[in-house]
Amino acid sequence: MNKQEGGERATIDYAKAAPEAIETLVRLTAQINHSTLEQPLLELIRTRASQLNGCAYCVDMHTKDARRAGESEQRLYALTAWRETPFFSPRERAALEWAEAVTLIASGSVAGALVQRTREHFTEEELVYLTLAVVAINGWNRLAVPFRTPAGSYEPS
Repeated sequence: MNKQEGGERATIDYAKAAPEAIETLVRLTAQINHSTLEQPLLELIRTRASQLNGCAYCVDMHTKDARRAGESEQRLYALTAWRETPFFSPRERAALEWAEAVTLIASGSVAGALVQRTREHFTEEELVYLTLAVVAINGWNRLAVPFRTPAGSYEPS
């Protein structure tokens, strides 16, 4: 296993330990990627959820994938403060707010008003896929963080 900064090693190679289960998450991610949601939008919400969850591996991965999908450095740098910037469209703002609320669901932040605001920018199908994208990245975060997947090792294909 690779060493992380601070000398810690990844504790479990989860893909090797439970390949069939991980393949299920890989297939879900592939289905989401083939939805009508724009790839740059998906990378923004994956990055934002990973920031909230403190997943360095996934932040590294999805900022690289976002750049590959045409995302600007300026918007990636501003992502943690997206509400305070003019850089994001109303659709992107709705997606980011939704991603934060679903990621932090225990805080009770998925209120009816948020559902209505988000539905103004997404079809029902898109909202389901957007939610599944948040579910999936939260799942990946919850594997990478406790098992200390080393950041910096991801290379976009």
